[in-house]
Amino acid sequence: MARLQKKRSLEAPELLMAALETVGGPALLLDAELQVVMATEGAKALVGTDLPVGVSAPRLLCGGAVSRPLAEGLARGVAVAASIVRPIPGGGERTLRVRATPVLAHEVRIGWVLMLDELRHEPTSDAPVEFHGLWTRDPALKRVFQIVERAARREVSVLIRGETGTGKELVARAVHDCSPRKAGPFRAINCAALPPALLESELFGHQKGAFTGAVREHTGIFRAADKGTLFLDEVAELPLELQAKLLRVLETRTVLPVGSTDPVPVDVRIVAATHQGLRQAVEEHRFRADLMFRLRVVPIFLPSLRARPLDVALLTDLYVEELNRQGGREVRRVSAGVRAIFERYSWPGNVRELRNVLEYAYVVGDGPALLESELPPELSEGEGEAELPVNQPSVGVTDEVAQVRRALERAGGSRERAAQILGLSRVTLWRRMKALGIQ
Repeated sequence: MARLQKKRSLEAPELLMAALETVGGPALLLDAELQVVMATEGAKALVGTDLPVGVSAPRLLCGGAVSRPLAEGLARGVAVAASIVRPIPGGGERTLRVRATPVLAHEVRIGWVLMLDELRHEPTSDAPVEFHGLWTRDPALKRVFQIVERAARREVSVLIRGETGTGKELVARAVHDCSPRKAGPFRAINCAALPPALLESELFGHQKGAFTGAVREHTGIFRAADKGTLFLDEVAELPLELQAKLLRVLETRTVLPVGSTDPVPVDVRIVAATHQGLRQAVEEHRFRADLMFRLRVVPIFLPSLRARPLDVALLTDLYVEELNRQGGREVRRVSAGVRAIFERYSWPGNVRELRNVLEYAYVVGDGPALLESELPPELSEGEGEAELPVNQPSVGVTDEVAQVRRALERAGGSRERAAQILGLSRVTLWRRMKALGIQ
């Protein structure tokens, strides 16, 4: 029995440091005298030397450097973040970022926790680039940015092809902002979101009394975009009868409002987008070939997120910074387990899905580290939505209520947006709210 107890006591420090590294990353524990008490294996690997118990951490980490912000912060007894340079065994150097936080007991400082990570200097070819709200390290997407800039300068129609969530509207806005029309209006409409009769009115406008309910004249989005750019999203879903009218607008540069016989001149540049191939739609007799050639003067293809593996980590870090600024929770580290899951996942919803997954994690989790347990079920368990059984008590109902309320608060009360944050359908969220008694 004594031997078993001794074995457990010997394993406790190792368990503590393994748990600390799992949650926060490579770390050192110091006592009040700034001497090393324990170190994780990851910290030893980054520092590049043994970290014996009792050694002075400032002396070991800062050495003889003239600038010693880490040592100075520790000496003052305040939390500090600083960079240090450490030699690499075999030659070379690495830069480490060290965050030091005091450990308090009954308002008395009894030690320190030092969290370490390496600041990597990316090769120039993989350096991150920001283009009108789009970030990437991927060479193919960087090439797309160049094409967008060149196409924007010429008065040609642009067709953007890409999966849902790849940023087609951001590219359309970039075309507008890089063009001579940037001082004019930018308007957007989703051709799949409205029934044909209403879509015709929204596109071309209508006269007062043109149909039941037309109590006043409506100019339509074409005239609203005059001297600017009109973005037609999901243009492949445009009904055939409206395709003919759109073709006429492009040919004559005039629109004919519903209920009118007098064409109205318009000066609009068209940028269209679709998640499916227009050529296939033409072969299936769902899209006019002559309209396709009008819209597809410069085709631009946006790669999916799964085809840009370098961007997953980049976008994760950028979105974490953005969500931290919104308040409510500050994530200082994304765990290695989460990053591994993100690398393996196929991201069918692309960049938009990655953003929603991180927002979900902010809603359901707490603390400075983003962990696997805070991911939606389809990532953490490989399953679909997990519904809370109606009228069935469960452990952690208080947490469920807090999660849903936090999502609703972030969404400004919108159930649809809150459902996206939580990774649920709107119906599932409604059932969950009903079961939890949330009004």
